[in-house]
Amino acid sequence: MDLLSFIPDNITEVLAKIVLFTELRRGILNGNVRGIHTRGYMPRDLPVLEFANLLNVAVSEHLQHHRLLFRDTTNITFGDGGTMRIHPIADEHAGALLQTNPEEYLNLQTSRLEENSLNWLVARELMQRHSGTVCSLPSTTRDNTVAIDVFPEDLSSRPASTE
Repeated sequence: MDLLSFIPDNITEVLAKIVLFTELRRGILNGNVRGIHTRGYMPRDLPVLEFANLLNVAVSEHLQHHRLLFRDTTNITFGDGGTMRIHPIADEHAGALLQTNPEEYLNLQTSRLEENSLNWLVARELMQRHSGTVCSLPSTTRDNTVAIDVFPEDLSSRPASTE
């Protein structure tokens, strides 16, 4: 679903970015679970704190100057038409757990998936209540990423290079 075409105001735009971010993160985290038995696999995640900080700055800008301004960060960039590009980052903590305690690694990924799902549900519900825009459940395809300009290699976790 192209949420950006339904955005009537700044609050809805922030919520749409959260919905899209959580949909992408779900794919990354699911890839981490699928990669548990892949030799040399390095788990990844999206830069959650970086995203939260940039949203905080954007909302502050909105409150002070009545405009929404998203500023690029190291791993998140914004383009024309509301596009957003997010670069997944290596998750060294999860990587260490995968090597030393696979059961705890799965617990971590499950916990992150649950948290991410709650974030998605809250953002979706707030968007629906604020603007009347209904978000469908995220699909398992990559079609929902077109609106945020993420490259295929940014979507799924992959084994670390052996070169």
